[in-house]
Amino acid sequence: MRLAPLVFLVTLLHVFLAVRLLPALAAATALWPLFALLLVVSAAAMPLPFVQRFPLPERWRKPVRWVGLLAMGWFSSLFVLAVLRDVALLSAWAASRLAGFGMVRAQWEQTSALAVVALATADSLVGFFFARRTPPVRRVEVPIAGLPARLAGFTIAQLSDLHVGPTIRAGYIGRIVDQVNRLGADMIAITGDLVDGSVPELREHVAPLARLRARHGTFVVTGNHEYYAGAHAWIAELKRLGLKVLLNEHVVLQTRSVHGAQTDEEVLESMLLVAGVTDYTAGHFDTAHASDPRQALHDAPPLVSTRILLAHQPRSAPAAAEAGFQLQLSGHTHGGQFFPWNLFVPLQQPFTAGLHRLQDMWVYVSRGTGYWGPPKRLGAPSEITLITLRRADD
Repeated sequence: MRLAPLVFLVTLLHVFLAVRLLPALAAATALWPLFALLLVVSAAAMPLPFVQRFPLPERWRKPVRWVGLLAMGWFSSLFVLAVLRDVALLSAWAASRLAGFGMVRAQWEQTSALAVVALATADSLVGFFFARRTPPVRRVEVPIAGLPARLAGFTIAQLSDLHVGPTIRAGYIGRIVDQVNRLGADMIAITGDLVDGSVPELREHVAPLARLRARHGTFVVTGNHEYYAGAHAWIAELKRLGLKVLLNEHVVLQTRSVHGAQTDEEVLESMLLVAGVTDYTAGHFDTAHASDPRQALHDAPPLVSTRILLAHQPRSAPAAAEAGFQLQLSGHTHGGQFFPWNLFVPLQQPFTAGLHRLQDMWVYVSRGTGYWGPPKRLGAPSEITLITLRRADD
């Protein structure tokens, strides 16, 4: 990407923080040079994770990216809190003028500047802990009308938005694989945004996914980040690992043994259709990959009534509901990941996180199993989701 505009913008925003916070901090504490140094490091490091070719030895590239992404998380909170501080100071000054009493402005400015730095640092540390821990299992029951009794209790372990890349590597993925395998789910669904980088760069770090075990296997759909990183190469690599990539297509699972079945109806009642679509924006990268829930049902057995769709973005839901699916599993949103980005997700997506109803279809949106960019999660915990199908009557 072109670096000059990014460097200019990042520098300008850090200058704003220096102007608004450093004078008050200098009056409040002898540690203010430390904050000034952190601002300089943050401004210099933040653009570096987006540089494709570092003029640095290989051993330095990983720590430099780590510093840049940590700085990005800290800066995000610092900037928002600094703006809120300015709004609060202006409001307090206006209120004091209207009420006709004086305001100890210097004291307020110093105390609030210290509070901004302390809060930004504290929430970045807490957010780092929640981002880097092994995601907990979130158990969700989905009541489906007309679900055959033979499908009641069928379980799906959902992973989403792993974002294997600069800070998410093989060790982190290995812990997730072990956690999922302990669940003993009937099938595993990976709903996109697996990677942030090329196959040669990340092959060894995605490799632990080959150890995923479920009775009916692991199914994957593409997310927008696969297209940024070279979707065709990644599709081939995932297939090589033994994962089943669904590109606007479906499979029919025989979920129970048909041995001893007396009727064709009993056989049909044990069948489950699992479909997957390419990312909602995939057509912008490859017209042959344009996302199409109806195409995913092409030649589907009409009597197999229970149909589940894997779709990276919740925006696929209206088309999926019209196509006749009972459940859509999605990700993409990260649940907002941390403030203030959680405020912008509803502007683009119909659902942010959790279980929702759209017409006759359920939509479950994972908060994501990994994270993108800064290793930081606050108010939007990562998750490994265990979906259990239930009969609505039960």
